[in-house]
Amino acid sequence: MSLNSQLFKDIPHVEGELHYLTPTAEKPINYTYEPPPGIPQRSGKYEVHKLPIYDARTIAEDVSLDRQGFALVQQHSTVKDFYDRDEVQRVYYPEAEEFLKDLTGAQRVIVFDRNLRNAERAKQGEQGIRTPVRAVHNDFTAKSGYSRARAVLEAIGTENPDELLRQRFSVVNLWRPIAGPVQESPLAVCDAQSIAPNDLVATDLVYRDRVGETYAVTYNQKHQWFYFPQMQRNEALLIKCFDSAEEGLARFAAHTAFDDPTSQPDAPPRESIELRTLVFYAA
Repeated sequence: MSLNSQLFKDIPHVEGELHYLTPTAEKPINYTYEPPPGIPQRSGKYEVHKLPIYDARTIAEDVSLDRQGFALVQQHSTVKDFYDRDEVQRVYYPEAEEFLKDLTGAQRVIVFDRNLRNAERAKQGEQGIRTPVRAVHNDFTAKSGYSRARAVLEAIGTENPDELLRQRFSVVNLWRPIAGPVQESPLAVCDAQSIAPNDLVATDLVYRDRVGETYAVTYNQKHQWFYFPQMQRNEALLIKCFDSAEEGLARFAAHTAFDDPTSQPDAPPRESIELRTLVFYAA
């Protein structure tokens, strides 16, 4: 169950404007590149809701990846330059895989994707750098969690991927600042157990060579939102984006960047890296 609402009266919070999908009968489409002329980058309409976003640092010991779908952890890295693609793949990928194995007790962890976010560098057109996402979403759906896992396993030449996919696995986003503290566009996460199945709307995510699927999210007054203010470089946020277990555990923790009203107008742009990982648990 979600966190007891009685706890909230003692938790500091800010008021944040979150962008939710307006309910629609048509399946929304998002393009990861500039679409053909006349086609919008993102279909569907979004509406703003001003909501309390609670300081999860005060209750960090009461939240977990398998209950609420997110957790704050300490993670030291020896990476010197997170903008160096080769160093990240050579150093950070294995660091992250070992870290998550130790933390979750998984038998195997595979890093399969990464995103770097820095609004200033993105505006300058720097290759591979993106802006923070300002719409409530979840990275995978009940369908695409399986399809992406299969594609990853086949791409690395895994024998008998079906055998791995029959056991419990999850997709975990390992999100961290690469410069801190985070002041501008912090990440808010929603308690997965406050999200109803009907709040999640499957959305096509169109790449040049394939079509993925994510969840957009419609507003529900029961949603409980949290963030960890002033995150530092050696802190990381774990976000559950998919779990093959359909009962009893958090499956989808929606999240979004938002404007922190306590942030200074001249705060430096948020710099962060996120790794998407497959976490395979013991059979």
